Amino acid sequence: MSFLARRTASALPKARLFSTSAANRSSFAKMTIVGRLTAQPELQATSTGREILKYGVATDSGRGDNKKTSFFNVTSFTPEGTQRDFIQSLDKGTFVYVEAEPSMNYYQDAEGKNRSSLGLVQQKLEVLQFRKREEGGASVAE
Repeated sequence: MSFLARRTASALPKARLFSTSAANRSSFAKMTIVGRLTAQPELQATSTGREILKYGVATDSGRGDNKKTSFFNVTSFTPEGTQRDFIQSLDKGTFVYVEAEPSMNYYQDAEGKNRSSLGLVQQKLEVLQFRKREEGGASVAE
């Protein structure tokens, strides 16, 4: 290797160019969901008055008699503005790609039984296929 090539190579930053995550974050979990919205996203208020969006995504796996559908509830903390308005306007059946940060929540139900649920906080949402609107305003799959 020439002197100039070695000098250029050693001058390159020692950063992780493949990731935009913080370098000091030692562990994390990420979940990717590709499926259809189960209903139009709903705006809800938390106990502190903060507005959040909640929506469900259905995914299918298997074929024929082995076909199973899984349902995932997603929470979005997208602030008020055009992005939140866009998410709210999506119709049931819209085909979406969602990246979310999962967390396990543990609690006791009204009968005192220990329960758990998977919490998903949206990090990214992309529409893969919109629902096509008919003349009467109803949506149908494209």
